[in-house]
Amino acid sequence: MKTLICGSMAYDTIMVFEDRFQHHILPEKIHSLSVAFLVPTMRKEFGGTAGNIAYNLNLLGGQPAIMATVGHDFTEYHKRLESLHISTQYIQQINDNFTAQAFITTDLDDNQITAFHPGAMNFSHMNQVEKADNVSFGVVSPDGKLGMIQHANSFHQQNIPFLFDPGQGLPMFTGHELLHFIEQANYFAVNDYEAQLLVDKTGLSIDELAKKVDAAIVTKGAEGSTIYTDNELIHIPAVRAEHIVDPTGCGDAYRAGLIYGITHNWSWAKTGRLAALMGSIKIAHRGGQNHSLSSSEIASLFNQHFNLDFYT
Repeated sequence: MKTLICGSMAYDTIMVFEDRFQHHILPEKIHSLSVAFLVPTMRKEFGGTAGNIAYNLNLLGGQPAIMATVGHDFTEYHKRLESLHISTQYIQQINDNFTAQAFITTDLDDNQITAFHPGAMNFSHMNQVEKADNVSFGVVSPDGKLGMIQHANSFHQQNIPFLFDPGQGLPMFTGHELLHFIEQANYFAVNDYEAQLLVDKTGLSIDELAKKVDAAIVTKGAEGSTIYTDNELIHIPAVRAEHIVDPTGCGDAYRAGLIYGITHNWSWAKTGRLAALMGSIKIAHRGGQNHSLSSSEIASLFNQHFNLDFYT
């Protein structure tokens, strides 16, 4: 079952600040903020929402295809995707631009400050969902604004069920635009901060927004997640990680678990638990794509944690 994942492909430059932001940001000086964080360690990782979701879905044995626009510096990433047997058929290169770049600084409380250069992502509207064949499920994740609007319209018009995952792209849209996305989508997923922003912008509660889709998912970090579906609230506990190393990409790993469960007709309770497990596996590794379990190893962990059979 092919899943077309529309969204960003990016290089992530990740830095760790070995203290807490709150110790260096003075509330009374927030109007004239000028801070510098010493970051002794820095690394460059493969990232982007579409790339991270596809990587995790591929680990699970899914069939992801990425639709994205990238820059002239994408060669290394392209080779990696080919080595992983992740489809690059719908990735378009924009030669006069850089591939999107995220510069992420994380403190000891796992708070993050991110600067993002969209680069070629701004041309995502040049890709057309209609040109992808045999697509059974879609994802509209953070991308160029016009591209996100067009891709949602296309999935809706072609009756392809899709997940709306606005993420850090959410502030680009008005309340009316966000409401239109949700009315087109079959599912939407946000974290608790994004959920509040969604409520503020649309003027509707999460309960009211959830009634417009088959399911709405709100993640809450270590507090787990909540799935709103069929007038029911399903609380999914977080899975305790072996090590808490880096939260970058955890939300994308979680979404891959959601997609796998949805496309395999799992119950929401089972789907949410797989999603939580994927986030737990990811947080124990640095970067968004450095965990490398096989699908059978993930299935074994799933069985151990939840006493549920992954394959039935």
